[in-house]
Amino acid sequence: MADLTPEANRAARAILKWSVRDVAEKAGIAFSTVHRFETTGTATDATKDKIKAAYAAHNVEITNGDYTGARLKLAKS
Repeated sequence: MADLTPEANRAARAILKWSVRDVAEKAGIAFSTVHRFETTGTATDATKDKIKAAYAAHNVEITNGDYTGARLKLAKS
């Protein structure tokens, strides 16, 4: 699984049209924790895992190809 960066976090939020408060609520962490991560890049691995799990539950995957980011995973027919 790709590492979560502040840029990828913002990209994932944009895909889902989530605010920082939405991410905090869905991940079960404090708003200030998400805000600090996006501002400074500082977060524990456990926090990043909770955020990634919240995105994954809504079919958004964090990617680290040529550039860090996020993508919406399409349902398989």
